[in-house]
Amino acid sequence: MAEFIKTQNSFADGEVAPEFFARDNLNGLSKLENMDVIAGGGLTRRNGLETVTSLSGNARIIPFSVSETENYILVLTDGHLMMYVGSTRTRDILAPWQFSDIQKLQYAQRLDSMIFVHPDYQPYVLKQEDGRFVLTEFEFSRNNSDMSLNIPFMKFDDATDIKIYVTTNIAGNNYATLTTNKNFWTENNVGGQLLLLNKQWHITNYVSPTEVQAYTNGQYNLPGSAVTDWYEAAFSKRRGWPCSITFHQDRLVFGGSRSWPSGVWMSQVGRHNNFNVGTGLDDEAIFLTLLSEQRQQICTVVSSDNLQILTNSGEWAISNKPLTPAAVDVKQHTSVGSIATRYLPPQKIEGSTVFISSTKKDIRELSLDALGENYNAKDLCTQAKHLMQSPIDLSYNEDKRQLFVVMNDGNMAVLNQNSALGISAWASYKTQGKFKSVATINGETHVVVERGNLFYLEKFSANALTDASNYNFSYTASALPLRSSGHNAKMLRLRKISARVLNTKTLFINGKRAPLPNEIYGDETSTYSGDIGINLLGYQRNCIETPWSVSSDEQLPTTILSVSIYGYYIV
Repeated sequence: MAEFIKTQNSFADGEVAPEFFARDNLNGLSKLENMDVIAGGGLTRRNGLETVTSLSGNARIIPFSVSETENYILVLTDGHLMMYVGSTRTRDILAPWQFSDIQKLQYAQRLDSMIFVHPDYQPYVLKQEDGRFVLTEFEFSRNNSDMSLNIPFMKFDDATDIKIYVTTNIAGNNYATLTTNKNFWTENNVGGQLLLLNKQWHITNYVSPTEVQAYTNGQYNLPGSAVTDWYEAAFSKRRGWPCSITFHQDRLVFGGSRSWPSGVWMSQVGRHNNFNVGTGLDDEAIFLTLLSEQRQQICTVVSSDNLQILTNSGEWAISNKPLTPAAVDVKQHTSVGSIATRYLPPQKIEGSTVFISSTKKDIRELSLDALGENYNAKDLCTQAKHLMQSPIDLSYNEDKRQLFVVMNDGNMAVLNQNSALGISAWASYKTQGKFKSVATINGETHVVVERGNLFYLEKFSANALTDASNYNFSYTASALPLRSSGHNAKMLRLRKISARVLNTKTLFINGKRAPLPNEIYGDETSTYSGDIGINLLGYQRNCIETPWSVSSDEQLPTTILSVSIYGYYIV
């Protein structure tokens, strides 16, 4: 039996999965619940939650920062968009989306406006008018000469063999009846735009699958035969609307649609409502389609050092600077894939784009190589796959260097990330209820929490020791199985476990209360910093289990800098 003293003074790898328990090079834990890894590598009890306001039902929250002094949390519920400053609701705006739609809603902000896109809805803009925010439909600009829309047009696959016969209509000189050679039209074509006979046509009435009525600005000449060279607007009720959105190099970028999932549309420079490709001048609009052997459905687009395009099967980038119609170098770099069924907003962390993979088990960090030419997609949760349980929302708090990932089961996985200090530590957050959504604004992380079939907007606060004033929570940090001198221990006798703590008022070690000076409990501001421990007599024969665990269910502060164990082992 060999004597040992083993101290763990860094927990920088956080909680790791059981398959890594035999690794010697990890500063990890077998369990880390409701605790954070701090900059020095130690552990601290997570912040509690303060109630901001009650909600009428389940909601998704989005940050909206207008200026340094004007910051909002947008609360999207069934048919409503509400704006909160703290606990004050400043606006309650009727919105077109049902709650089932909100999970696919994407958004992009420029100055004091935010544009929302969804494949089944015309884009909407949240903007200020007359001193208050309103939600209005996004409108494409018009040409001054003929009032035609600056909307992109294209030929869809199911329209390739369609011929259109144009005949006059009794409604007037600018009207026509459009008849196809086979069934093509649907009632959803009404309100859509066509490019026909070098003119834009607005479809006004549906007559039958082969006939609609349409209107154009100005007179037209009847063609002598069927027209085959015609195009539909890229976006319409029938064809769907943009799925994703961003701003890049002062262009508004739409990525994918219901009927053209691999398309990328970019507006003219500085004219974000104008998608007219014109004659291909440098500042005019751009359209491209991602082409590969696999089906590419664009999940989201991200403006970073390059324009990043995340699809269901890979990660693409357009690296041109500046980006012009004549210079579009689009390339697939990696083949991870993203989730297409809901929007999980990629986060910017230390210059990289962090996104959730299509498997729902990986959180990837998309970053350029040392030469700045190719992207790689490093997995940030290689050692903690067990914590990834179908993510439904995520947010990064840059001030705290924490990535919050809400899981479908109502728990959260939290990554404390600081590459400069070698910290990449996952932990789990649990509360008496279920986390439903998360967003960070102005350094504060807000969450939607379901408690007893009621929903609340809450925020993490260093001043809160409990959750929502009424709900206690416990914390636990458990060691990895003992390895000493490169060997697994088969039997273990512990003599003592000690912990070096900082500003602490409570700690249990292996279920036993560690003694702290009595005087710290008399003054609410007093805490203890120093070494505490418990003496143990006994053997541990199942050494795949943790040799020590620190925990408490008391609502008091705890920070642990290191843990030491003393005893004997047999290999």
